[in-house]
Parts: sequence; structure tokens; C-alpha cells
Amino acid sequence: MEWSVCIRNAAGHELASCNADRPMKTASIGKLLLLVEVARQLAEGDLSGATLLGREPGLLVADSGIWQHLDVDRLSIQDLCVLIASVSDNLATNVLLKHVGLPKLRNLAESLGLVHTALLDYVRDHRGPDDPPTLSTGSASELSLLMSQLARQELISPTVSEQVNAWLATSVDLSMVAGAFGLDPLAHAPSDRNFFVRNKTGADAGVRADVGTIGRGSVWFDYAVIANWDAADPDLRGAALAGMHAIGMTLRTMTKVGRDHDPGDAGFQ
Repeated sequence: MEWSVCIRNAAGHELASCNADRPMKTASIGKLLLLVEVARQLAEGDLSGATLLGREPGLLVADSGIWQHLDVDRLSIQDLCVLIASVSDNLATNVLLKHVGLPKLRNLAESLGLVHTALLDYVRDHRGPDDPPTLSTGSASELSLLMSQLARQELISPTVSEQVNAWLATSVDLSMVAGAFGLDPLAHAPSDRNFFVRNKTGADAGVRADVGTIGRGSVWFDYAVIANWDAADPDLRGAALAGMHAIGMTLRTMTKVGRDHDPGDAGFQ
């Protein structure tokens, strides 16, 4: 099993890492770049959150998401972003990605200085020889820094950061690192048990990834934890999740120990 891990404090300084610069498969984590690009275009007036986009047969895909189970054929851009952030909706991702375009995401990644982190393709039920071999890639160093910039409202602009944070607050997947905090996955925004979490996860055969910001009061940590393994060995999934939970427990302890420490006004709301 291969790991890429990076933990940062509220100031963005690296506290702990393991192979943080290693490029990894990250499954749905790359959808985070789509959310950032949409937030950027909304802030600049290039997109309207009220614009309705329709689903098409060629964009339908199984697995994560609830739009595939709903009757409504068109949803607003704002609603699509909520679906992507909350349940990693694959159909919503494909519809929004078709509207925005992969070239925009490549330009965004370049402007942010991202080398290993990218959304490479649409979500597909099956990947052929002509398709990118994986949905997205990334490194823990880049992804934890991205989350740190969001938390400090320094990713592109405060407006963009606030919007992406608001979407990520709806995430219901607390099964990995964030699971150690015992929060209600359906009702933790803006906070639960005085903890707050903003995260995006990724899951695929041989891949588990969780990137986010989690904390309590004025103390928080930005993290990226990615595990890749041979998908032919199903027993390794349990080991990956156990490792992620252990990291989450460490973060929980750090949050409690440092709860009286004031990292300064980093701008996280």
C-alpha cells in the first residue's frame, strides 16, 4: 500500500508528512477543482448560479450521486455544485464539466501552481484504452495546501473561498479521516459538537482519499490523506480505512490539546 499524507496548521505550515509530494490516484478528489473553477467564474460574473443545465444520456454514469435517482431533468449550476460537494454526484459532475470544459480546469491548475493535482476526464463506468487511466490525480502536499488556502480565504479571493467552503460543508462522507470526530454526517454544517469539517473524499477500486479542514473554535488543521493499493486485494481497503481513522484520531487529539491556542485571524468562517 502506498500513502501520501500531509497535515498543516492554521497558518499553512506543514506539521507532519509522509511521501507528501508523491503523485497518487485520487478518484473523486479532482472534482474539487471543478468546484473551484465554477466558484471563480461565478465571482467574476462569467457564470450564473441560476443557469439550468440538463442531463443527457451520454453523461449518465452509475455509482455515487442521487441525481440519477431523481425525476428532475434540469438543475441549476448552484444545485449541481451542492450535489457534487455533498454526495460526489457523478452525473452532476459530468453535466457541469461539459459546460465548463476540461481546458478551463487545466488552466486553473496551472494558475494555482499545481503539478500533480488534476481532474483528467469525465466520470466513466468503464475506461477504455483511449481514456485517461484514472479520473484524477494529486499529491497530499498540493491538496493540503489547497485546503489551507480555502480555510484562510486565500484561494483566488475571499469570495471564491467562501463559496467553495460553503459547498464543502455539505459533504456527507465522513467515513475516512473525519470519521474519528464522531460527527453527524447529515447535519454537521456549520458545526457539530463544536467541531467543524469541510472535506472532499474520493473512493475507487484501490483508492481512498480524504482532504479537508477540521477543527474546533479557533484551532483547525488542514489535511490530505491518500491511500493507493492493489485493487485485486480486497482486504487492503480495511487497512486503508483503519489507517485514515488513526490519523483522524491524532488530529482530534491535536485539536483538543491546542484548543486554547490562538493561531491568529486566519479568516476561516
